[in-house]
Amino acid sequence: MFPQEFPVRRIDHVRFVVGNARQSAYFYRNAFGFDVVAYAGLETRERQEAGYVLKQGDIVFVLASPLRGDHPDNARLAKHGDGVQDIALEVDDVAACFNHCVARGANIASLPKETEDEYGVFTSASIRAYGDTTHTFINRDRYRGVFAPGYQPLAPGRYSSRTSHPVGLTAIDHIVANVQEGAMQEWVHFYEEVMGFSLLAHFDDKDISTEYTALMSKVVQDGQGRIKFPINEPARGRRRSQIEEFLQFYGGPGVQHIALTTDDIVSTVRTMRDNDVSFLRVPPAYYEMLPNRVGSIPEDIHDLSELGILVDRDDEGYLLQVFTKPVEDRPTLFFEVIERHGSRSFGKGNFKALFEAIEREQACRGTL
Repeated sequence: MFPQEFPVRRIDHVRFVVGNARQSAYFYRNAFGFDVVAYAGLETRERQEAGYVLKQGDIVFVLASPLRGDHPDNARLAKHGDGVQDIALEVDDVAACFNHCVARGANIASLPKETEDEYGVFTSASIRAYGDTTHTFINRDRYRGVFAPGYQPLAPGRYSSRTSHPVGLTAIDHIVANVQEGAMQEWVHFYEEVMGFSLLAHFDDKDISTEYTALMSKVVQDGQGRIKFPINEPARGRRRSQIEEFLQFYGGPGVQHIALTTDDIVSTVRTMRDNDVSFLRVPPAYYEMLPNRVGSIPEDIHDLSELGILVDRDDEGYLLQVFTKPVEDRPTLFFEVIERHGSRSFGKGNFKALFEAIEREQACRGTL
């Protein structure tokens, strides 16, 4: 475990490598309601890549694209397409966390360094996780800039004259990884032994299966319970599971989806739908059985059915959740929108309906 004086504070940001950062920023701004708050690129004397920083609530996404043919991330894009490269964690002491992880077996991605500009000192270091995903430890206690050295605030109208309209997303609830068959426990062990996380939940192929496919999942969390990383692997089934489809088209392990919280899922999803975000749907029979399965809830079942929002209940409360379709041409990255009312689980009661909906999409793609 990490010494208590070096806790992981939160997810600082998620960094995506994309083919065209400007166009991706436009998508997340206009479809998901993010503000584009900072930029790095040729105009800021950055010659290797262009980057846009997007913010909504406590969520920060960084979208980066290579500017030159010899940039190493060009090979990454060819292999994976657009996807998550780094899950950055804010910590009290970068060097202490980095040295702790390396001493316990983590592979180094980048050594601790202090980067300074007119706004102060920004400290970072990175270790490698599943596939070619990394975790960067960050401390910005001595930094007052908009994001990091090299990034400049975007003046009103610099990116777009259109006023952005947040959709009500507030924070990152959890980030899900897909790994190859037999590798799940290896990465659970990594988070437990290297990063001091603990096992929160375990779902086997009896919990997550349909007529055709199955998968297994374990959820790890940090010591404060602020950061949760479910890790999925495929289980044997009659056809190709969603995890196998992801691994095939992503070219290996990586981030499958990011769950984002909201305080009003009906309003958030309705706005996102109006912004042309596509969501998975379940059959109408799901909502006919819902009152008997989850009991009384204040939300209008008609609204939930109209928007495809799922409901589940556990001993601590209930949650509402809905999943987008993949946001890339490859069937890889997608998002979850979730509203919690006491429940700290992951919607186990919805697994079958959800994965059957995913299988219907796979059948349309000819990949089931």
